[in-house]
Amino acid sequence: MDQGIRAVWYDLEEAGKGDYLAWLHDRYLPEVMARPGILWAAHYEITGGGAHMDKIGDVLPRMDEGENADVGTGTQYLLLIGAGSPHVFFKPDFDQMEQDDAAVREQIALRQGARTCVFTEEARVNGPEFDYRIHDSTPGPAIQMGSFRTRTIADEFDLAGWYANYRMPAMARMAGCIATRKLVSVAGWAKHSVMYEFLSLEARAEHFQNHESLALDETVWTSRIIKYTVHAPGSPSVGRRIWPSVD
Repeated sequence: MDQGIRAVWYDLEEAGKGDYLAWLHDRYLPEVMARPGILWAAHYEITGGGAHMDKIGDVLPRMDEGENADVGTGTQYLLLIGAGSPHVFFKPDFDQMEQDDAAVREQIALRQGARTCVFTEEARVNGPEFDYRIHDSTPGPAIQMGSFRTRTIADEFDLAGWYANYRMPAMARMAGCIATRKLVSVAGWAKHSVMYEFLSLEARAEHFQNHESLALDETVWTSRIIKYTVHAPGSPSVGRRIWPSVD
């Protein structure tokens, strides 16, 4: 079971983008998939969640970039790698392996504002569309992935209750949803993450958008959550999978 996920958010300049993506998709990721313990890999282009998500994003507390100058602020792409355990990324050290290979190091240097987190799974629910893919395979064609911290210990308990009693059960029933994973950090700036998988960006917009918009309704639990979850740049990231290609 894929209990470990390595996430890298980053930007690319236009110059050299095509060559980098060809290298990543045709050479690097197939090689990563052959490593012991690696179960899947997926690369997403972040497209944004539309006007309703922009409204929520406007009220979300954000990471203080001045106090976290060493944390990357990239938002254009999200590279995800799944493993049987988060320790797969440390034994041997994933970052060190990449730095030791001159060809890989040269390509990775093209990433701007890279921000890496390694997560382990706290909880998971399968949605009505889970039969779209097999167990432990690549995440869906479209995702929304938030990465954040809370402000207080009391917030931590409230957040855990919200996911257990409200958000996860709702996602298990939501049309267009493949699966939802609540994650906690092993390493990286964000302590928490959540990854929603959808059949498509259109399915997300049709079925999830109104549910997510409840965050702006002061009478519901979700409105309290968004006031104390301090998000990384660009979070939540909404995007489409560009590798492996979507059939």
